[in-house]
This record gives sequence, C-alpha cells and structure tokens, in this order.
Amino acid sequence: MSTAVSRDQDGTAKTGAELLVDALVQHGVDTVFGFPGDTSIALYDVLLRRTDEIRHILARDERHTGFMADAYTRTTRRIGVCEASSGAGAVYLASGMAEAFASSIPLLAITTDNSRRSHGTAAISEIDQQQLFAACTKWRRTADRVADVPALVAEAIAAATRGRPGPVALILPEDVLEGTEEISGAVTSGPAASSAGLRTIAVPGHRPQASTASVNRAVAWLGAAERPVIVAGGGAQLSGAGAELARLAEHLAVPVATSIHGKGVIDEAHPFALGVVGGNGARDYTNAWVAESDLVLFVGTRANATDTLSFTTPARNHARILHIESDDGRAGRNYPHSIALVGDARTVLEQLRQRVPAAPESLRAARATELAAARREWARTERATVSLPPGVLPPREIVGALSDAFGRDTWVVGDAGTPTPYLSCYWQAPGDGWRVVIPRGHGPMGFAVPASVGIAVAHPGERVLCLTTENSVAMAVGEWETAKRLDLPITYVVLDNTSMAWIKMIQHLYAGGRYFAVDPGPIDPVQLGRGMGLEGARAHTLDEFAELAAKAAGSAGPSLIHAAVPEHMDAPPPVPVWQAALADGSTVRPIH
Repeated sequence: MSTAVSRDQDGTAKTGAELLVDALVQHGVDTVFGFPGDTSIALYDVLLRRTDEIRHILARDERHTGFMADAYTRTTRRIGVCEASSGAGAVYLASGMAEAFASSIPLLAITTDNSRRSHGTAAISEIDQQQLFAACTKWRRTADRVADVPALVAEAIAAATRGRPGPVALILPEDVLEGTEEISGAVTSGPAASSAGLRTIAVPGHRPQASTASVNRAVAWLGAAERPVIVAGGGAQLSGAGAELARLAEHLAVPVATSIHGKGVIDEAHPFALGVVGGNGARDYTNAWVAESDLVLFVGTRANATDTLSFTTPARNHARILHIESDDGRAGRNYPHSIALVGDARTVLEQLRQRVPAAPESLRAARATELAAARREWARTERATVSLPPGVLPPREIVGALSDAFGRDTWVVGDAGTPTPYLSCYWQAPGDGWRVVIPRGHGPMGFAVPASVGIAVAHPGERVLCLTTENSVAMAVGEWETAKRLDLPITYVVLDNTSMAWIKMIQHLYAGGRYFAVDPGPIDPVQLGRGMGLEGARAHTLDEFAELAAKAAGSAGPSLIHAAVPEHMDAPPPVPVWQAALADGSTVRPIH
C-alpha cells in the first residue's frame, strides 16, 4: 500500500499536534480542560487555530483539570478530556485522576512529554509517565510515531468507555507533536470530520448482556423473594439506567436505595425510593429496610464498607445477593455466594424485568404505603436542632434553605466532610441524571470547586450549587478566578467549622482527645472571593442565609456565601457514622 503524508487542503503536511486535534474532533470532543507547559506549545498553537471546533478551558492547577473532566463526564455521560504538560504538570494531573479511577469515571488525559531525544538525560521535567499513571488509569500509551496518533486516540477512548469505565492517559512527546511522518491513506479533519465523526464518546461504549445462566438463577431468586430491595450506585448512573431501574421497581414493587454515587438515579420523591443507604448520610429506615430484606440486588455499586455500613447493611452472611457489575472481577467480590450478573446495568435490568412476573397491584399499593409511613415517621422523629452559639448555623437547615432557593433541578456538587452527609440525607434529587456529584472514590478535599466549573461548562447557563468547606477552599481557591473569568453561574457555599473536623473526631474517639495538626488558622472566604471578583457575604443567621441564597439563585455569574457550622463533635451528622457495629459486636473507625 502506498503511503502519503497527511496534509491540509493547502498541501501543508500535518503535524502530530494537528492529527491529535483532528482525532479529538472526529470523536466528538468539543472541550478540553488544560494547563499549558513548555512541552505543549505545539498543541496549544493548534488549539488556538481550532477554537471554532474545540474549546480550551484554562484551569489554575493541573490537578483541577482532572476534577473538571471527571464532573463533566458524570453529568453528561460524555467522556471528559483533560490535559497537562511534562514533569510536575503530569504529577499534579495524576492526583486529579485518582478519584475518577476509584469511581470508575471514564476520562481521557492527554499529557505532553520531553522530546524523545532528551530521554535519559535528566532533563528538568523528566519522569516516567507510564509508571506515574499506572496506579490511576486503566490504559496508558505513549505515541512513538506521528502516524500512531489517530489510532491511539481511538484506542484510548474505546478503553475508557468499555467494560468497567475508567480514566486513560495518552502521552505525546514534544517531537511527536511537532513532527510529520508518512502515514497510510488520508486523514479526514476539520468540520466535515466533526459532522460525520465517529462519536464514540458516549458512555458506556458497549452494552453487553449478562449470561443466560446467571439471569435464569437471578430470576428464580427474584421470583421467590418476599422483601427484596435494590441498591444502585454510580455504575447505574453512567449506564443511564435510571428509567429502567424505575420500571423494574414498579414492576416488582421493590424499593430502591442508592449509594452516594447513585443518589438521584431514581427520583427520590418516587414512592419506592429509599434514598441513600450506608454509613454517611443515610436515613434510619433506609438502612433498616436493606438490613431486613431477604434479597438485595446491587446495581453498579462497589458495595464497599461505606455503602453497606461496614458490611452490616446487608450482612455478609445475607441469604441472597445479586450483583450487576460491568467488571467480572468486582461482581460479588465483597459478598461471597452472590450471583454475578456481568454486563451493562441498563441492559441487565431490562433482561430481568422481561423475565420476572409483575407483582400484584395489592402488593404494590401496600409497599408504597409502608414506605410513605416510614418517611413520615422519620420526619416526625427527626432530631431537634442542636443549640448552637450565635452565628453558627446548622448544616441541615442550610441545605433546606438552599433547596427552597435553588430548587431540586439545580446541579449540585459537594466536597468531602460536612457537605457529604447532609446533602446525602436532606437534598432530594430529581432522578434525571447525576445531578448531585459527591466524590466517594477517594473523597478528595478540594474536588468540588473545580468540579463545579466542569459542570457549568458542560451545561451552559444552568445554575450550579457548590457546597465546600474552608479547608477544601484552601486547596482549590484559584478556580474561583476561573469561574469569574468565564462568568459561570456557580454559587459557592463555604461551610466553615474552623478545623479538620473529621480527623479531629477520630482523634477524639481513638487518641483520647489528643488533638494534633487539625486546627489550622482561619481564612476569610469572602475576602478571598472578592479578591477574584466574586460577590459574597457571610450569613450570621438562618434568615440572612435564606436571603443570600435567594439573591444568589437569581444572579447571573458566580457568587459566594460563607457560613460558620459546628464541628461534628458538637452536632453529629444525621446518622451515627462514627462507630459502626460489626456483626460480631466490635467497632470500626469512622466511615469516611
């Protein structure tokens, strides 16, 4: 076969950087979150010329580009793309991809590297990127030839979106980006390629069915169950399985609980919705229903210690567990003797629904009545607000005020710490996608501020609500400038408890109250925000907070509300997560 240099219409030979951008556009990528470096000059020169086809969102930290791309993927089910340069840039980006890897979020990381000629010379930014990304990606490759670039982009996207989703890394040396090379055939590029593009970035990239044998066994168990329950997680979100999940719940009259990642995969106002289960923001009746069920169907969830209250909800010796999971190595891993249903969540749920007889209407009505009574009793007996010092506001009431001001259709992102249990328990998600984003792969502090940028970019003009903390702000405050520069409609709510309260609680429980390195000095988020152009104020009372929230909900650009909240020791979260009883009666450390 003859070879030809890929050329533009004017006959100019294309570089590796141009082929890279061509390939991204062909696959439907229209947004890249990035931060430039000296090894990425050739790429940025091409991006400058292609702004009509692909937009570049400049972050203030490479780690944050990973968080932005992560949130972009979760809320669109289209693969997010992030970019960083060699050396420290790649190192920072790797830490921003670890959450996506733990949470099975597909994203494409593009990193540039030193010229191959300098490898092994101890160049200032030299690092083995293949080894660096080994712990936080499911696939990683280095482009050794210009001609390899288009095929590697296609391979990377396929790897990210098939099987168990996850982040991938494509590494491009500087000389590959700048060089040209004889390649076979013509390479389509430009707007025509975009309109006729491959469009393979939808998640999931493949929808396999579960095996007939496993479905047969599962159908028999479901048909015999008297008190079944479903627990859905992030895999159900990424599969777009919400509608099929609701259909199965109604078909079988089976309640649906979710992990934090699964929150909102079914409308939490649905008659069969139980809300979040486990050890961080669950309601008591939810945990009780799951623990007392005779069959649990896990759907796209890791079923880890947090999701199951240290494997007590359900217990590990629970009679019958079904587990829908795209990765056969994870299906049923935490619950021996489970039936593993390996396949796409939406597809497998449909397989089950088509095979299991519908529940009688009488059972459907009785179960809905029972669940409604449980919700009413929970609301009636909810703990009264703890008496707090002047100026310190209860997080539960803050979430309620935000819900009143912004409405449940708002995009919401929360950081680790105080935002997590209160959003999980008290914010009612509408069930039309991953609208409440809380990072539970590793629970990284500082995630929500850059993630809110990713969500706002993904959904132009739609309001985003970001609940963060003073310590997370200290890690990510630079992205407030990004939000202002792009005039994004994000409201940042800083819940300030003046300490690293989660770690302080562990020291309280297990170190006899010997507190160390958990009380940093105060910061003033309002002054920080104003320094970057954000309008903001501190709320000293709930009435003030409600007024500020209403104003923010109607504003055009970014805004900021600062509120003091209690340390958890003074006002614990809505469920007793600090000490979870194991089946043998022992205790474990607080569930993060």
